[in-house]
Amino acid sequence: MRAFQVRNHDQVPQIVDLPVPEPRGDQIRLKIEACGLNFADLLMQKGTYQDTPELPFVAGMEVAGTVDAVGSETHGLKIGDRVAVFGGQGGLAEYGCFVSNRAVALPDSMSFKDAAAFQIAYGTSHVALDYKARLQPGETLLVLGAAGGVGLTAVEIGKLMGAKVIACARGAEKLAIAKQAGADHLIDAKTEDIREVVKSLGGADVVYDPVGGDQWKAAFRSANPDARLLPIGFASGDVPKIPANHMLVKNLTVIGVYWGGYLQFKPSVVTESLSELFSWYDAGKLKPHVSHSLPLDQAAEGMELLRARKSTGKVVITP
Repeated sequence: MRAFQVRNHDQVPQIVDLPVPEPRGDQIRLKIEACGLNFADLLMQKGTYQDTPELPFVAGMEVAGTVDAVGSETHGLKIGDRVAVFGGQGGLAEYGCFVSNRAVALPDSMSFKDAAAFQIAYGTSHVALDYKARLQPGETLLVLGAAGGVGLTAVEIGKLMGAKVIACARGAEKLAIAKQAGADHLIDAKTEDIREVVKSLGGADVVYDPVGGDQWKAAFRSANPDARLLPIGFASGDVPKIPANHMLVKNLTVIGVYWGGYLQFKPSVVTESLSELFSWYDAGKLKPHVSHSLPLDQAAEGMELLRARKSTGKVVITP
């Protein structure tokens, strides 16, 4: 089989030929139909992600496909089942073996492409806004990086939860996509003062931030007393320092969110969230935005789209 393998953190991954893997007792093997790309894949390539596998490894954190073989200790899944899996690695290949208890059955209405674009982006935003921040109807939600993979889903879910959504992104094209997802107000991060615009709109009660850097600082200063701020990631490359004295004076709460971490110590948070999200999708309330769908031979180009911030929503690779 062909696979996109990371062999060295200082070199571009390559398409290589590998043996088709055999599943262990607790695993399933998937014929992979689609793999969603994430900013964390870029960090893994560099060796800077918190869960970077040992070299060499096949990149690709989340996949969708058809069960092709099952291990002897696997129950409840059979050959031919359509599933999505957050495997953490191994998705950018024609076949992959994954622990069976991470597999989620797909609604009949969901395509493989949508499924590969769904779990991490929607799961992160739903856990962050619902389980962690307890976003309430009528509150103001500020979403930074609002046209990106997770940011766009935060706009969509925030609107479904009844919030007034302020979307911040770079350029008119990206802001138009955030508007389509339900944003009530738009801020162009290239030309506008984030703090001033948010303050003029009444301040933010919840801040969703996958960007970090100067945008975090502006959002922090525009937060209302008793606001909740959610650092999701640091696409800017700048991990900001959080002034504890300002948190104290304004009664602010900063809540870290690492969606994949819950699979290690409290998986019910993820499974219950995904169950609700899949029901929303099935009811037509959620529509994943895939800006680019590329074959496996163009996986490196797909990664570059993320790195250069030329994509909106998700980039999906279809082996």
